[in-house]
Amino acid sequence: MKSLQLIEITPEQLQDAIVNGVNTKLDDLKKNFQPKEPEEYLTRHEVAEMFKIDISSVHNWTKRGKIVSYGVPGSGRVYYKRSELEKLLIQIK
Repeated sequence: MKSLQLIEITPEQLQDAIVNGVNTKLDDLKKNFQPKEPEEYLTRHEVAEMFKIDISSVHNWTKRGKIVSYGVPGSGRVYYKRSELEKLLIQIK
């Protein structure tokens, strides 16, 4: 383990140096921190409304691999992640 010797530094100077270092890191964290939002899932009908298309187009896009569907086994329900659909919109532009 490395050791550190502090020569000619007062306890107040050491405390100030530590506080300044912590404040710098906190300011950086505040600038770059983005809270994680929970994923929102949309139904086939909501996706059709979002893109202003027919529900059969949503089915075709899923079969072709343009969009990814998620489901609960045995329920027959199909969902799509809003974040993935929004990324698709950004790629088109």
